[in-house]
Amino acid sequence: MATAAPDETAAMRRAIELAARGLGHTSPNPVVGCVVLDSAGHTVGEGWHQRAGGPHAEIHALRAAGERARGGTALVTLEPCNHTGRTGPCAQALIDAGVTRVVYAVPDPTPTATGGAVTLGEAGVDVEGGLLADEAAAGNEAWLTSVLRHRPFVLWKYAATLDGRIAAADGTSRWISSPQSRADVHRLRAAADAVIVGSGTARADDPQLGVRIAGLLDGDEISQPLRVVVDSGARAVKAGARVLDGTAPTLIAVAEDAGAAHLEGLAPIVRLPRAADGRGLSIPALLKALYERDVRSVLLEGGPTLAGAFLAAQAVDKVVGYLAPVLLGAGPAAVGDAGITTIAQALRLDVTDTERLGPDLRITATPIRHALPEEN
Repeated sequence: MATAAPDETAAMRRAIELAARGLGHTSPNPVVGCVVLDSAGHTVGEGWHQRAGGPHAEIHALRAAGERARGGTALVTLEPCNHTGRTGPCAQALIDAGVTRVVYAVPDPTPTATGGAVTLGEAGVDVEGGLLADEAAAGNEAWLTSVLRHRPFVLWKYAATLDGRIAAADGTSRWISSPQSRADVHRLRAAADAVIVGSGTARADDPQLGVRIAGLLDGDEISQPLRVVVDSGARAVKAGARVLDGTAPTLIAVAEDAGAAHLEGLAPIVRLPRAADGRGLSIPALLKALYERDVRSVLLEGGPTLAGAFLAAQAVDKVVGYLAPVLLGAGPAAVGDAGITTIAQALRLDVTDTERLGPDLRITATPIRHALPEEN
């Protein structure tokens, strides 16, 4: 966007930073940040969407700015909404505050909320979009994916040795990755609406799946995701399992024909159809059930079988691999059968980030595939 002044670009970058503070707290709504500049280009108000159902980023920023917003500019990471839900339309709030210019990064693809830019323009406000759009979209990737694909955004995380093993031949796996990598996983959990594991992981590891982040200050809020166990035969989760400890809500997904009377009273159950090949549950049905529960982002922590099923269903949007400088030579691989039989069918990835975490290497990558459809 060539017309943006340097102070506007700096303010939008700050708005993107503010938006990230809402990760894990705003679902099923997006994360949004807003900075208000006065007529001289000085920052007079900041805000971000803090929780679903609460005031939007623009409202927080306008309240902080007060009368200093009149004649000023609002920088917003997402096009201001144009509808009344649990809160009023932000486009009208900006007009009422006397803002004369609005710059947003990403247009709102939600049919019920879009149109804020048009409303602002019709009221005489100077409106421009697209400033730092890629950066803002990256920070809102889970919500944008869920809106356009009508299913939760799926991030598959795994930890492995350099030769791709997630456990030794005898099944031992603690600890392949470093404390720094394990701490990073908890940050991923805190940003997700749900964490998913399969029956094999539930039996072998008895995972707790809650968020534990060291070093939080008093008053800092930890967002606990929904813990989902994919247990098609309803045999992996038993009374006393750590995933039932009350730290966070739990959902057990079982097959429609599974005998699950023993699970009644332990945790909510969702019955789903089996996969077409008869192995496990239908991944699209699982994601649909989670989407209907307002889950917009998923952290897939399941073992190789579940990871392979998600990959086969083309339901992985991002991969985060923690590679430890360790060699085992034998043991289970990070991913199981994904329906790929020849190199020509290989799922190619675009590496978007690499970072050292202690002795480990964290690699972030996204599948190379067609762009998201505008609407189904």
